[in-house]
Amino acid sequence: MSPRKKSVTAREQSADSCEEPTDSRNVSDAAHRDAMSRLRALADRLQDEYGPVTAEEHQAALDRIAAIDSWHDEQHAASGETV
Repeated sequence: MSPRKKSVTAREQSADSCEEPTDSRNVSDAAHRDAMSRLRALADRLQDEYGPVTAEEHQAALDRIAAIDSWHDEQHAASGETV
């Protein structure tokens, strides 16, 4: 297997956490951690602005995600792709 060079643009905090020798999985993990951190900050900001999410709102969001997942599964099945 020959080595490959990859270039990634990331937030400074993520880049700092990746400076030690890494493989692509570690870079992917750092990018995932950065994305999750940004999502948590957004959720906190929305909760501060609009108040906490009720149990009903949370369940409605989960139901919507399930419906979207089902739609995607149907699209894949119709196109002959495997999921």
